[in-house]
Amino acid sequence: MLKNLHYNLIIRPEPEGGFTVLVPALPGCVTYGKSLDEARKMAGDAISAYLQSVKKHGGDF
Repeated sequence: MLKNLHYNLIIRPEPEGGFTVLVPALPGCVTYGKSLDEARKMAGDAISAYLQSVKKHGGDF
C-alpha cells in the first residue's frame, strides 16, 4: 500500500545563486537547485531516492 508522506524542507538561498534544500527528518538528505522550482523538484527526487535506499537496505521509515 502506498502512503503519501510529507516532509518539512529548509530552503536556503546561496550567495552564489541557487538554493540548497535540507530535509531535517532524513539525515544527510540535501540537494540543490538553480531556481526555487528546481530546488523543490530536486527535493522530491532526493526524498524518493533516500527512501528507496532505506527500503533496499532493510530500514524503516
